[in-house]
This record gives sequence, C-alpha cells and structure tokens, in this order.
Amino acid sequence: MVSIRAKIKARLEKFLEVDSSGYRRAILCIFIKVKKATIDELHEMLTSKYNVSRNTVASMVGYIHSKLGILRAHKESYKTPMVYLLREEYVDLLMKIVNSSRTSTEFTV
Repeated sequence: MVSIRAKIKARLEKFLEVDSSGYRRAILCIFIKVKKATIDELHEMLTSKYNVSRNTVASMVGYIHSKLGILRAHKESYKTPMVYLLREEYVDLLMKIVNSSRTSTEFTV
C-alpha cells in the first residue's frame, strides 16, 4: 500500500513537470519562505518577476490546496481574506522536490 506522503510526492513532481512558465515553482518557493500568505500577497510577490493575473495565482493556489494537499486554509472571519499555510509535515519534502527540479527562479530556497 502506498503512503499518503508518497502520493503527495508523485503529485508534486507531476505538478512541476508541466510548469513551462515557472509560476508553479515560484509559488511553492514562496510558501517555503513565508509559510503563510493570502492570494493578494502571493500575487504581489509574483508580479515582481512574472506577468501573471490574480486569477491565475488564485487558481494555482486552489489547486495546490485541494489536489496536492500541502496547504491549510484559514479564515478569521467572513470579512477577512483566506490565509493559506504550508503544512509543516511537507516542508522537507517540498524543499527536496523544488530544489531538484530543472529550472531556477529568484524565489529559490
């Protein structure tokens, strides 16, 4: 039986394989550095290097949260934005995969 950690590792590798623009890897590197962020904060950090829309960032973070399972989502109240937190148990796995991927960005760990 395959462990959950092995499944997440395989999903992360596939997620980064199709990263032709570098956005995906950059978002993961940002999460490694800051541990928690909102969509607006991520968008602001990414627009310093990439021409990316807020909707694109929101879509990728939603995918990472729902399909990869390495993020937690927290909302203080209905008026505040959703805060995404990197799960501590996957930091080391994420660092290994991101550092071993083929391209480098300014957000390198």
